[in-house]
Order: sequence, then structure tokens, then C-alpha cells
Amino acid sequence: MTTDSSLRSGPGTTGRRSSSRDGAAGRDHGRLPGREHLPARQSAATASAAPVLDVVVPVYNEEKDLHPCVVRLHGHLARTFPYPFRITVADNASTDATPAVAAALAAELPGVRYVRLEEKGRGRALRTVWTASDAPVLAYMDVDLSTDLNALLPLVAPLISGHSDLAIGSRLARSSRVVRGTKREFISRAYNLILRSSLAAGFSDAQCGFKAIRREVAERLLPMVEDGGWFFDTELLVLAERAGLRIHEVPVDWIDDPDSTVHIVRTATEDMKGVWRVGRALAVGALPLDRLARPFGDDPRDRALTGVERGLARQLIGFCAVGVLSTLFYLVLYSFFRLGVGPQVANGGALLVSAVANTAANRRLTFGVRGRSGAVRHQAQGLVVFAIGLALTSGSLAALGAASGSPSHSTELAVLITANLAATVLRFLLLRAWVFPARACPEPEDLR
Repeated sequence: MTTDSSLRSGPGTTGRRSSSRDGAAGRDHGRLPGREHLPARQSAATASAAPVLDVVVPVYNEEKDLHPCVVRLHGHLARTFPYPFRITVADNASTDATPAVAAALAAELPGVRYVRLEEKGRGRALRTVWTASDAPVLAYMDVDLSTDLNALLPLVAPLISGHSDLAIGSRLARSSRVVRGTKREFISRAYNLILRSSLAAGFSDAQCGFKAIRREVAERLLPMVEDGGWFFDTELLVLAERAGLRIHEVPVDWIDDPDSTVHIVRTATEDMKGVWRVGRALAVGALPLDRLARPFGDDPRDRALTGVERGLARQLIGFCAVGVLSTLFYLVLYSFFRLGVGPQVANGGALLVSAVANTAANRRLTFGVRGRSGAVRHQAQGLVVFAIGLALTSGSLAALGAASGSPSHSTELAVLITANLAATVLRFLLLRAWVFPARACPEPEDLR
């Protein structure tokens, strides 16, 4: 197994991955392949069977709970899971008898192994083990087994079937049954509310210790995740969601562990720092999320269909929404500038500022262009479109001044609105055909 220098394999390790797998790490991963149902295999309890699922149990000083946890998890998978599996105990630099307990489990139970890391951090452990694993589906769960294990197969089934990219357990779903203290319930809901308001997160429960991911997604997503601690989960999900990957949520039954060693205040502080860091990176476009954008081979939007205009309705809706907001922004700016300068200067300044914002918003929201590539060229072309709008609106103001001498402010606004509406159709056509032209559909072999 190829790992970094901090990883030590204990008994039960399956050895190095094949040379073809190692060679794949150097290939260009510009696109994710199409999701496909993993091939059916006979379930096997022997350690020699190639695992479909690798369940990681990260631990730190868990000598008491580790043995019953792994025995119970192994028994459940052996009885119910229809594919070969592996359980990996990831020891985060424990100082008690945890390594000895893990080694004994690896020797006792087929398909169980342990790895040792010399640094603490749940995210660091998951990154290390997931990066080195050869299983096509990777998962993890907390050692206290607070989540009902009956949710494990529903968690990974959408990944095995090719339906989803990631899957998470949710304690906040309406049908979940949860037993935990008021303080932890409040903190959990408050944290997820912060994620929704600050990072526009759509998933319901960021920190439930019960998640899974397809390996080819992890290979591309993990290098972008900076955090090595408790914020690792949140950062992983936010980036996946922003990249347009599909996240499946499973309602879980959860009984909180009253003996949990998690330091709530310290963890919350680190989480807030992570929210600020990720939010800032997303705001300035510092994350290359375009690398994660599939086209999926099974996505109907990626098929070349004769006579079907690609995405026109969605683009029109996005363009209209951006246009309404841009117009309001423009009118506010014009009214503000008009307090100190003449109508032509106020119009030019307001139109210039709103045009830059309009091009950026249409680039991302209407035409779905991510990343920094081509951003300067798009803004330059957008300024040409701006010049056309400026000519129309300035010409309208000049005609109004020649006709009425000293028009009222309300009359100026009415003329400007009319002129902007006249320029809107031409602006959309130029943006769609020239600034952000539709890329040709890739051939099927390009999607592999």
C-alpha cells in the first residue's frame, strides 16, 4: 500500500495496490468518469477477497470501546452486506492500549486491518486511509456506533448503484429518531444553520459521523480539502456540493454517547475558522472546482440531441433573474451618482460598475462557467456588450434632453428603463453566442 511516512500498517493489511492502480494516480483527472453500477460479486468473508466497501473507524485512545465496536460492525456486515468488505481501524497516535487491541482484532477477524498515524486528527486519518484504499466505495463511522447499523447498507447502496457521489447520515431529517442532550442538539442545529446562511449549504447534517464516498470522487476531492480535524467533513461536503456532485442523505437513528471526549468549545472555534476560510476561498474563486465537474456519461444534458436547444430555458431564467438584480443595482448607482454629477457621467459610471457585476453573475449563474480560466477575456467581451448598452442608453438620454430640455428625474428613469429593456435581448444573444458560447458535446470516448 502506498502511504505517506506517517502511516504504519498493522496485521491484516492487504499489501500494495496493483501497478495499474499506482499508474492511474499520475494520469490526468480533468474529468470524473460516468457513474456506473459496480459489478455484482459473491460475498466473501475471507481477507483475500477484493473489497467493495472499506469502512474506516478513526480512533484515539479507545481501548475500551474499540473491540466491541469492531466485533459488532464486522458481524453486521458479514450477515447483511452482499459484497466483500474491509474494516480499517485508523489509530490517531493513541497513547493507551488501542494499538494492541487493534492488532488483535486484525489478527482475529478476516477483512479487518489497522493503520497507525503519528499525528492526531480525524480528517487526517480519513484522508490517509481513503487515499491508500483500493475499495471503490469508502466510508467511515465513529467508534461509539451511535448510528443504527441498519442504515449502513442504505448509505452505501446509492454509491454502489452509481446513483450518487457521496452519502451522509442525517440526524436532522424529519424521520430520524435521535436521543441526545439539549445542548448538543442546539449546537448541531445552530452549526448547520450557520452553514446554510454563510456557505449556502444544502445538506442537513454536516458532522454526523456516518458518511461514504466513491473512490474516484475522493481521488479528486481530497487534495482540495485542507482541514485535518473535525471540520474535514464540512469542507468535503461544501466543495462537493459547489462542484455539482450528488449527495445522498439517509435519515438515521442516533443515540448520543454520553462519554464522548470531543471538546465542544475548541471544536466549534476550529469549525468557525474553517467556515471563514472556505467562504473566503469560494468568494474569490480560489478553488478549482471545475476539475470536479463531470460531464457524466449518463447525464442527459451531455448528450448531443438533434433539434434540441441545449439549456436555453434555464439560461433565460438565469439571465432574467440576473438582469432584474442588475437593473435594480444600476438604478441605485445612477441615483447615487446623480447627486454629484450630470446624467451622462452618472449613467456611464453606473452602467460600467453594474456591467462588470452582470458579466460575473451571468458567467457563473446563467452559463455555468466555473474557475478563473478565461475570466479576463469574458470581462473584456462583456465590456463590448456594455459599450452597446451605453450607446443605447446615452443616445436615449441625449434624445430626451433635446426633446424636452430639462426632464424630471422620474422621466429620466423611465427612459433609461425602456432603453435597458431594448438592450436586454441583444445582450443575451451576444452573451450566449459570443461571450459564453456553448461548448461542443464531448464524444463518448472523452467521457471515460
